[in-house]
Amino acid sequence: MGYHHLALAAKDINATHAFYEGILGFELVKVEVAPIITGGWGKHFFYRMDGDDSKFIAFWELNDVPNQSEHITNLNEATHLPPMTVHFSFDVASVDELHTKRDAWLAAGLNVLEIDHNWCHSIYTSDPDGNPVEFCVTTGAFTKEDRDYALATLNETEFKPSPKPALIKMWDAKKQAG
Repeated sequence: MGYHHLALAAKDINATHAFYEGILGFELVKVEVAPIITGGWGKHFFYRMDGDDSKFIAFWELNDVPNQSEHITNLNEATHLPPMTVHFSFDVASVDELHTKRDAWLAAGLNVLEIDHNWCHSIYTSDPDGNPVEFCVTTGAFTKEDRDYALATLNETEFKPSPKPALIKMWDAKKQAG
């Protein structure tokens, strides 16, 4: 079973489009315009990822929907979770590709958090709604010990932190530009 699409609401579809197509490189390929069951109507925009016609991220632009002014599109804020808890992670094929994405984000004026987690390497920024977005490449292999530890941790009640990341670096777009 695979992933087809993740659907989110956007406060400003033009800013969302500029971010997801203009900066991330996902291609807008389809829109469905439909009534919303509770009232109003919406446009459901589908962005194809990496030219794959089976993998999308989609965004709703809602119109004339009850309580629309109260909608919170930042999922961590809406669910009262700490920042970065809910985030969207997209894969890349190599660390070189990850660094290319990082440099593009910086050139677009976005701050970037880079973390080498020792088994995967990630970069993070935020979309126009404040939702954390990640590009990630798996750099390690999983062992039987990893699985055994993960299973044992399901019922762990004491704080026993994982090994520290090999790298944690905050890239400031303004400093990189200047």
